[in-house]
Amino acid sequence: MAKKCFEWLIHPEKSEKFFAETWEKKPKLIKRKDDRQYFKHTFSTKSFDEILRNQNVQFTKNLDVTSYTDGKRETHNPEGRAYAPVVWDFYNNGCSLRMLNPQTFDNQVWKLCATLQDYIGSFVGTNMYLTPAGTQGFAPHYDDVEVFIMQLEGKKRWRLYHPRNSQETLPRHSSQNFQQDEIGKPMMDVILEPGDLLYMPRGTIHQGNCLEEAHSLHLTVSCHQTNSYGDLLEKLLLPTLKTAMRDDIEFRKGLPIDYLQHLGMANSDQNSKSRDDFMNKVKGLMGKLFNHAPVDNAVDQMGQKLMHVSLPPYLTSQESNRCVQTGGERWNSTKNRVVNRVEIDPDTKIRLIRAHCLRLVEDSTDQTIKIYFNVENSREYEEVEPMFLEVEADLIPAFKALINHYPAYMKVENLPIDELDMKMKVVQDLWEKKLLLTKQTLEAHYDD
Repeated sequence: MAKKCFEWLIHPEKSEKFFAETWEKKPKLIKRKDDRQYFKHTFSTKSFDEILRNQNVQFTKNLDVTSYTDGKRETHNPEGRAYAPVVWDFYNNGCSLRMLNPQTFDNQVWKLCATLQDYIGSFVGTNMYLTPAGTQGFAPHYDDVEVFIMQLEGKKRWRLYHPRNSQETLPRHSSQNFQQDEIGKPMMDVILEPGDLLYMPRGTIHQGNCLEEAHSLHLTVSCHQTNSYGDLLEKLLLPTLKTAMRDDIEFRKGLPIDYLQHLGMANSDQNSKSRDDFMNKVKGLMGKLFNHAPVDNAVDQMGQKLMHVSLPPYLTSQESNRCVQTGGERWNSTKNRVVNRVEIDPDTKIRLIRAHCLRLVEDSTDQTIKIYFNVENSREYEEVEPMFLEVEADLIPAFKALINHYPAYMKVENLPIDELDMKMKVVQDLWEKKLLLTKQTLEAHYDD
């Protein structure tokens, strides 16, 4: 389902070709002149207006009001709640509107992001940009995320520029605002219309402005922030070095007594055997570090972070009935009692609710095993603290089996735990946390 969602986004491109030829390499424009309604059900200006009127949208936290005139970008945010008449007055005066997290307020956008993050393996968020005709809301800049621009309404002209140097290619942080004379000539100059998609790797300098005849509404879908090999190595190197020093005497040997005479700034342009020997020794030790690297543990830390920042899974109504969200016991006001009392049986078929709904992690501080999960997360970024359950060591095979069997279902009785009552307890605990989905809707065991 998640892969289908991604391929719907980039249609007619196939995901394998996209990741081989385009991802992190170059921008890509997908025109849909034969289907201007392609993104019709994703979001609209009408949806935005309803959010403003019915939900508590806050300036700065959820909504920015901006303008870009004579090469200068300004933000005009008042304090407090963004009431619809106030927001539309800014818009009528030529200001652009940026909603920072429409997935928090709109179910369709939440569904899109939550589904994509299960395929991409990183947090997926969106920004909404609504720009009046003939204006520009933001200065040229680059971002620290992979960006997919979905044109929903109107038209917008986009000019894209190459990164200015190799250090700004796939950057870890977004840029400041640029002046026109800092960025050179555009490598791409296109007009997006409804249904069109524009992909930009992080580091692509870009600016967009509305044409005189039409307003513009687009969503930017962003992902892969701080999700590079370098970010993984940051988590990996320190524990690797500690392990190497504990287990390998070569890392505990003392430095040569004359190393200060041959190394350092004052000696950086000198050539000597002592200097060459020292450099080769360090190079060899760095190569040996990999033998001590707890790569799986570092990856689990990345996964643990994803559990904290990611959106909770979006469930269809049918899925909801097959998990604790709406399945099972409920109150019957006519009978004045609880009805639909259900039980999970040994032959009940189960699976995890999503591929990335939990992460099995060994805590290096106290050597406990925990499962971190995201099903209780808010749709507001990092609004809740990380959620986890501690796991007894003899139950780890059961969690591994559930993770490795996904998306296939397995019977409760086939979990690799010796005692049946323990299998039932593990499954019941996961069911109550909304981490499990049954293949069929559970039937009541009692005559209600």
